[in-house]
Amino acid sequence: MIVVAGEALIDLVPQGAGALADLKPALGGGPYNTAVALGRLGSPAAFCSRTSRDAFGEALLDGLRRAGVDVSGVQRGGEPTTLAVATVGADGSAAYSFYVDGTADRLFSVPAALPAGTRAVSFGTCSLVLEPGASAYEELMRTAAGAGVFTALDPNIRAGLIPDADAYRARFRGWLPSVTLLKLSEEDARWLGGSPREWLAAGPSAVVVTHGGDGLTAHTRDGAVHTVPGEKVAVVDTIGAGDTVNAALLHGLAARDALSPEGLAGLGAAGWTALLRFAARAAAVTCSRAGAEPPYASELGEA
Repeated sequence: MIVVAGEALIDLVPQGAGALADLKPALGGGPYNTAVALGRLGSPAAFCSRTSRDAFGEALLDGLRRAGVDVSGVQRGGEPTTLAVATVGADGSAAYSFYVDGTADRLFSVPAALPAGTRAVSFGTCSLVLEPGASAYEELMRTAAGAGVFTALDPNIRAGLIPDADAYRARFRGWLPSVTLLKLSEEDARWLGGSPREWLAAGPSAVVVTHGGDGLTAHTRDGAVHTVPGEKVAVVDTIGAGDTVNAALLHGLAARDALSPEGLAGLGAAGWTALLRFAARAAAVTCSRAGAEPPYASELGEA
């Protein structure tokens, strides 16, 4: 079982040009997209979050159920669902404005226990920024790591939500001893400062950096660097592409029984290349269609 911990929200995605183009609601949130992608790939997955009881919250849970994701541990509340208004650039890249005050996911509390059989827990995005829930997710990360559970982190920086950049960067560095696999975009890496070597020295066993259409690079503790090119595709938008990479990496590692520091160390050049190519294929499929619509296993072949 792979558990994904973090927010679920509604993306309002423009359907045409201009600031007031028709906005279509779409199910989203980085952790939410990762959980859906895992379910579609066939990995046993569970979602750990707090969602609203409003219509949007019900739709979000239905989307998880359709993907085969266990939602039995999702907390519920009467507060509204977080909204994110997307702006899609000419190259398909997306930027977001968030409506987060008083929303349900901010009141997440640490669960008494993770689901039985949990092999990994994935964290990231807004849920690690917005208090008081951010501190609860952080506590869950440290507790899981302390129990020997594989932990994955994608900070997925949303700078507009971070009031004190230096404080967040310090907090990020404080998470690293509790992280097994760090995945981030090159844009996030620039914003955070530092380098894969520095981050590896602080705790993670591997760091994967995504380069948009140019592919992915994995940096490992032994000093090795493994790079694969991106898959060429007609890009509709990039919404959910990074989240799909998260899911593909976790799914591929689970398939190789490599959800551990020792497993990551044992992949070798051939294993890392195959894993990164699988993640690149998965992300390309997501980019080829509107919104966060990650692929199914049948669309990708073996991990």
